[in-house]
Amino acid sequence: VCMLCRRAEADPAICGRKLEKQGLYAHVFCLLFVFSLLQHFVKELSKEQNRGGVRLEDIRRVIKQAERKHCVVCGESGATITCRETGCDRSFHLPCAVEGGCVTQFFGLYRSFCWEHRPEQELEVAPAQETTCLICLDRVEDGKSYSTMVCPACKHAWFHRGCIQNQAIHASASGFHCPHCRNEYRFTMEMLTMGIRIFFSPPSREERQRYTAQSERHIRCDARECLCPGGREQAEEEGPWELLLCRSCTAEGTHRRCSSLGSRRASWECGSC
Repeated sequence: VCMLCRRAEADPAICGRKLEKQGLYAHVFCLLFVFSLLQHFVKELSKEQNRGGVRLEDIRRVIKQAERKHCVVCGESGATITCRETGCDRSFHLPCAVEGGCVTQFFGLYRSFCWEHRPEQELEVAPAQETTCLICLDRVEDGKSYSTMVCPACKHAWFHRGCIQNQAIHASASGFHCPHCRNEYRFTMEMLTMGIRIFFSPPSREERQRYTAQSERHIRCDARECLCPGGREQAEEEGPWELLLCRSCTAEGTHRRCSSLGSRRASWECGSC
């Protein structure tokens, strides 16, 4: 049984493989979503021998803390994942996230959000009557929701959350795209933000060069008036000074506060786009 989610069997696409250390078991992503263990685990996960990557005392400390928290979805104790919204103390198990409408972001800081504070798609569109999921061909809901999603690029491709997650499992990052317009970059960024886990493969040399060029070009706030005390080139992982790139062109960026973007805004588009 995983000592974090309390499951002997869990979806490996969501929880990852199970690791063992001195008789304690834990899923890879159950560990990654425990913020206090993140720095230790990510450092060791990059090594080939990662079975000993997390210190045993850290795991035991988190387990002891989790015994006092109950999952808001299933009601059982041992909820190690807490909503990252400031002031929210809702906690849940990783396998319970989808059932409870929670979002877990499988990248960066591995942030998690409850159903009230989760990011939502910004597009003001709605599916036409009788619209079906492009993957399973069953009908979708009448509007955007946790379980009904739309491509941010073409705005015409509608699909179920579970269907696009299954597609992401069977496609590498380079082969994951909108099933309708085949857009890759905007589609992938949006799906990651909305909590879809994508299986990344090592980038090619050309991809690394392209990403390097983009990162060198887009490292500043382009708002008309930058309010950041540290200047236009300061960026933080979250909060008012988190830097968002334009979801269409990725050629301009802004701090959240400089463009009055709340913490729930998942994306931003520059004035030109």
